[in-house]
Amino acid sequence: MHSTEGPIKEILLATRNPDKVRELTALLGDLGIRIRTLAEFPTSPEVEEDGTTCEANAVKKAREIASATGVPSVADDTGLEVDALDGRPGVFAARYAGESATYEDNCRKLLKELDGVPPARRTARFITVAALAMPGGDTRVATGTLAGVIAQECAGSQGFGYDPLFFVPELGRTLAELTAEEKNRISHRAMAFRAMAEILRPLAAGTL
Repeated sequence: MHSTEGPIKEILLATRNPDKVRELTALLGDLGIRIRTLAEFPTSPEVEEDGTTCEANAVKKAREIASATGVPSVADDTGLEVDALDGRPGVFAARYAGESATYEDNCRKLLKELDGVPPARRTARFITVAALAMPGGDTRVATGTLAGVIAQECAGSQGFGYDPLFFVPELGRTLAELTAEEKNRISHRAMAFRAMAEILRPLAAGTL
């Protein structure tokens, strides 16, 4: 993908979410690549996430930002699939309660929709797709999935998004009850970005 251009020296995280920037910087910090953010590119476009899958949204974001900035760009999109809701909110997880919804608004809507649903039927999974796009358009993707259960009330103050409601049975806690280090060991986003780090590693070393 990158063999004629030399090693990658920097990447741009194609997100304006400071919570996500913090997580991703921790996950990609050992690659020896300069990690830049959209805060350094105030004129970069707002990418409309109109894809029907997380992969489509991630690839679109990465490609448009890489094209606009000339910097290899990494984007991701996460969906939450709840079995009792036929897979909703899915790709619309971030705006489930409306375009300007807060994390709390989305959690409240999810709890309302699951009102009366017993724990055994509240199974769910987070899916994150990470995409790397070069300014020339070449793209690679990596995926991570985490299975869990939607709790009956919020618990924990760490994390963001649906983390206070996403209960991980193996740990006996919600994602919001985990430390950042614990979350970065097991989360869907961590899985996707560990796989993305392995894609980036040879590109950074110039061995691909």
